[in-house]
This record gives sequence, structure tokens and C-alpha cells, in this order.
Amino acid sequence: MNRRGAIVATAIVAAGIFAGGTLLWRPAREKSVATPAASTGAPFIRAHAPVLGPNTAPVTIIEFFDPACEACRAFYPVVKRIMTSFPSKVRLVLRYAAFHPTSAEAIRILEAARRQGKFEAVLERLLETQGQWAPHGRPADSAWTVVEGLGLDLAQAKQDAVKPEVTALLAQDAEDVKAAGVRATPTFFVNGKPLQRFGAQELHDLVKSEVKAP
Repeated sequence: MNRRGAIVATAIVAAGIFAGGTLLWRPAREKSVATPAASTGAPFIRAHAPVLGPNTAPVTIIEFFDPACEACRAFYPVVKRIMTSFPSKVRLVLRYAAFHPTSAEAIRILEAARRQGKFEAVLERLLETQGQWAPHGRPADSAWTVVEGLGLDLAQAKQDAVKPEVTALLAQDAEDVKAAGVRATPTFFVNGKPLQRFGAQELHDLVKSEVKAP
């Protein structure tokens, strides 16, 4: 297991219970690469990017995120715990990086759910059931099959998921991933500063330092 896989394995053990069940970890396939340069503007932040947490928060975590990525699944409760530790101080901006074959469909579902105010609930369901629709090398179910029972109007969502603006968002984020030099997920920036050493404690410490900065 490479260093990133080992760190994420530790993170998932530390994360504990997530949405009523323990997330099972399998080593991530993403490769560790050099950290991209710091930035706060495009291609790092776009107006269309999903935001969790208060828009007025003084600290912004940018996460280049793939819903089919096992490391992203492992780090989701880590990021949520960080945000809970600093209420009103931290927001999360998600940028899509569709590195896996099933990622684009899941992103389309997330964007359709966002139109119905169900983004976070659908995100958590997709992460909980990732092994079903993103099994990495085995036949996969459609991600649509796992988002029932969340109050989502599925008929409307399936129409919204294929709208031109969602296709354009996917294309823009794919361009930004390349422009930002992101080749592994999750990749984090905090107030424009890259996470120099990948790890849950390192991310917490960087956020804490920005929260306490004058």
C-alpha cells in the first residue's frame, strides 16, 4: 500500500461511524503526485461549485473530489468533523474530478439533487453505497438505484441530470482539473494554500491555523 493509501486507511478507522454504519475501506487506486500551486481563483473556484457550510465562513476548503473515489469517501467524515469543530468558520467547496468510469453519472445525479435541495443527502447515500455503483473492476449497478427513498423526485432528476448546463459543468470542471494540475483525489486547498503533506491531521492543522490567523 502506498503512503496515501496507508494514510487514508488510518483516516477511515479514525472517522468511526458514518451515517449509521462503519465505512469499509479498500486501498485507493489514485496516485500521489506533487501538490499543485496555491490559488483562490479560477481554475480552483467557480461560481457553479457546490458549497457546504456558510458562504460567509472566513476559511474555505477546496476539495477536488470524485464521488467514485475510495479516498474521497474515507475523507468525507474527516472533513465534516473539521467543519463541526469550527462552526461558522469553515466552508467546503467541492470541485468535481471524474477520474473513474462511473463518476460522471454520479456527478449528474448530485447536480440534479442540488436542484431539489437534496445535494448533501444524496452525496452521503452515494458514499455509503459506493461499493455497489463504483466497485472498481467489477460489474457496477447504476448509481440511480441507490438514491431512492431520499425524497428525490427521480423522474425530474433524470431529466435535470442530462440538461446542457450539467454537461457544460462537467466539461468546465474537467478543464479546471487539468489546468490546476490535479491528478489525485482528494486534493485539498485551504484559503488557497495547498495541503503540503497529505493526511487527516495535516488537513485539520492547516484549517486550524487559518481559523486562528488574524
